[in-house]
Formats: sequence, C-alpha cells, structure tokens
Amino acid sequence: MKLKFYAALFLMTIQISAFAQSVDKIEAEATKQSKYAFELCKHLHQNPELSFQEFETSKRMASELEQLGFEVTRNFGGNSVVGIFRNGDGPTVMLRTDMDALPVEEKTGLDFASTKKADLDGDEVAVMHACGHDIHMSTWTGTTRTLVELTDEWSGTLMVIAQQAEEYSGGAGEAIEAGLFTKFPVPDYALAYHINPELETGQIGLRGGPVFAGVKTVEITVYGVGGHGAYPQKCIDPIVIASRIVTDLQTIVSRELSPTEPAVVTVGSIHGGTRPNIIPDEVKMQLTLRYFSDETIKKVIAAIERISASASKTAGMPDDKLPMVFVDPAETPPVLNDNELSARIVRFAGDIIGDANIIETQPEMVGEDFGKYGLTPEDVPTCLIWLGSTSPELMQKLKAEGKRPSPLHSPTLAPDYGNTIKTGIEVMTANVIGLMKK
Repeated sequence: MKLKFYAALFLMTIQISAFAQSVDKIEAEATKQSKYAFELCKHLHQNPELSFQEFETSKRMASELEQLGFEVTRNFGGNSVVGIFRNGDGPTVMLRTDMDALPVEEKTGLDFASTKKADLDGDEVAVMHACGHDIHMSTWTGTTRTLVELTDEWSGTLMVIAQQAEEYSGGAGEAIEAGLFTKFPVPDYALAYHINPELETGQIGLRGGPVFAGVKTVEITVYGVGGHGAYPQKCIDPIVIASRIVTDLQTIVSRELSPTEPAVVTVGSIHGGTRPNIIPDEVKMQLTLRYFSDETIKKVIAAIERISASASKTAGMPDDKLPMVFVDPAETPPVLNDNELSARIVRFAGDIIGDANIIETQPEMVGEDFGKYGLTPEDVPTCLIWLGSTSPELMQKLKAEGKRPSPLHSPTLAPDYGNTIKTGIEVMTANVIGLMKK
C-alpha cells in the first residue's frame, strides 16, 4: 500500500511540475489571441441575435472552428455548432459557449454598441448582448485558437459546442436530444464560463456543488363567479381569491421550508378582469420557482396546490371549480459543479492568476441550462466558472460611491471587455491543458 501511495504521489508531482512549465507558454499565446478575440467580440456585440435566431452567429462560430481544423457539424439540434479536434490519445474535454442575446435596448454609449432590432412574436424589439454571451463566444474562440497553437502541451480530444437559446433554456436540452453524447465522443469533463460583474477582471469565481438554481414555471388559473361590481354579494371574486393566494404563497419559504433549504417563489404575472365595474370569473397567474434539490421543489409545488385550493374553498367555490395549477414540464435543472473537477480547476487556475484571485462564490438563484449536460445517463462531470468582468478601478470607484456595477440583463452592462477576455482565455486554456497534460 505504501509503495502505491508513493508512486501516485510521485506521478502527481511530475504532473504538477510539467504543468508549471506550460504556464509561460499559455500566458504568451493567450495574450496574443486575446487581441483577435476582442475584435471578434466587438463584431458579435454589434450583431446580436435572439434565441433560436442565431443564424449568422452560428455561421461565424462554425467558420472560426473550420479555420482551425476542427471537424465541424453545423445546425446541430437547431443553430448549435459542434466541433471536434483530435490530438492523440487522452481524455475528451468539452467547452461550451452560449450564443443568444436579449430583447434589451442598449444604453452603454460604447462605440461598438448594438443598434440591431429583430422580430419577437410579431413585434420589433431592440437586441443586445446584455448577459455577456459575446464575451463567452470570444473567450471560447480565443481558447480554441490558443490550444491549437499549443498542441505539444496536451493530448486528447477537444470537443466544443456553440449553443443556441440559453436564455430560453432550450439549447442544451435540444443538443442532448439530438444526440450530442451519442454522435460525438462522451466528454470526460465539461466546462463553461459566465461573466460576473460583481467580480473584478483578473478574478474567477468558483465553488463545488450548487452554483445556479433549478427553475420551474407554474401557471395558476383561479376561477370565480363573475357579475356586476356593484353586487359583490352575488359573485365570488377571483381577484380577491388570487390576492389571498399571492399573500399565502409568501409563507412557503418562510414557514414551510427549513431556513437552510434555499428556494424562491415569485409571482411575476397576474391578469384578470376587463373593466372596473365587472367582477371577472377568472384570473391567471404565472410563477417562477427556484430550488437546489428535488425534495425542496416537490414540497413547494405541493404547498402551492394546497394553498390555492384552500383559498378558493374559503371563498365558497365548489370542488369542481378549484384553481387549476399547471406545472410546466420544461425546466432548467440546477447547475451542480463536480467537486473533484472544481478542486482541480482551482489548482490549474491558481498557477495562472494566483490563488488570491480565485473567489469562492455562493450559490445564485438565477438559472442556466449548462446543468443539463451533467444530468444525462453519461454522468459527465461539469464545472461552470464565474469570470470577473468589472475593472478593479471601476469597482473601487463604485464602492467609494456606494454603488454596484450594472447587473446582467441591464441595458447599461459594459464589462471590461479586453481584460475579461484575456483572463478567460488564460484560465480556460490552463484548465484544458491541466486536464489533458501529456
């Protein structure tokens, strides 16, 4: 047993030493490629496309890969692009970027600001990369270019996917359903970035375990007995019932779940009635639910059903007219970083940017469909990394003024593009080479 232990320790020491020798090469090549990636980012930022409409963006991502010698599959499961680069024996590492933008009118004042408009459900809307997907694509491209230049440093198969429709949480699922892990090599590891304005450029945020919450959508139809607003005693008002439901839903998290069990229940939409003097016979509500465990979301949904029925019965509605609670089967599962993979990335990233620049972040209640790649029968270890995107100078200034950086999805989101991209390329290249070191 001792012999095996010392042999493993000796092998690990050799691997760490070999990786350290690659650091200078990674930094030099990443610096070179970050200039190209920044110019690409400006182009992508000026030409954003909405979810399921990423036609030109998809073509550009495919072209970038083809120029590097990847085996490229276009329009996979929609607009997604899959690329394979084989470099001898070794593990398969998957890098994912998202491509879609948001229906947001840009107000950054950047010289490469978006002025694009697109059709969304029959309406013309302004479009902006307000969630950093332009940076994700540029960093992804810069990383692939760097790795192709450093093929002497790693061995294995690089699998990359430029994914459609992350904002609608449809792209990852459609790629998987189209056979991502049956038509292409099954990854040994899958990695992705998301920019984080709350972190400075030069930093990354990382944790093992829960990173992003699972998301479910619930629709509640509340029934009543309509009539004249002057005769409420002859009616059963569904607006009052719905109001009672909204209030009582607030007790689910605060009184029915353990304080250590994170969850969110938000009523984001409520519609009922047409005129001030008419009591309607129906009200519709839409909810978003956030959670980290299957047990928690089951409790939340059961409580929603019970509270809705109870409020309606209290108002005098019969059993056959109780609220209809519809749980949308489409969902975004939680993003759960593999603990072992996350620990390895901390080591690789630390050699590039220093341990002090790796921030242990807390779980967030926003959703991200990257988690779907780790929940297939193939059980691929996944890790999503926060990429700091606010310059240290701006962060210091904002803190002094008692302010915070513009958040994701904001029309004023203006990251420190050049330095964010450079750090992203350095760290992700280091991750891949660390996992695939010869």
